[in-house]
Amino acid sequence: MSAVIYHCPFCAEEDLRPVEEPRGAWHCIACARVFSVTQHRVEDSSIPGRIREEAAL
Repeated sequence: MSAVIYHCPFCAEEDLRPVEEPRGAWHCIACARVFSVTQHRVEDSSIPGRIREEAAL
């Protein structure tokens, strides 16, 4: 599953187009880079709401 990317991480332009290969990659029209962004995990020990919940226990 791939999320929508709103700006290029290299030049910050917003004119991006999805590409077929590599899967989940984006093409920046402004700087001609093709890139992908990968999320590895959510570090749940750093979520502010969870820290407050654990402190209340």
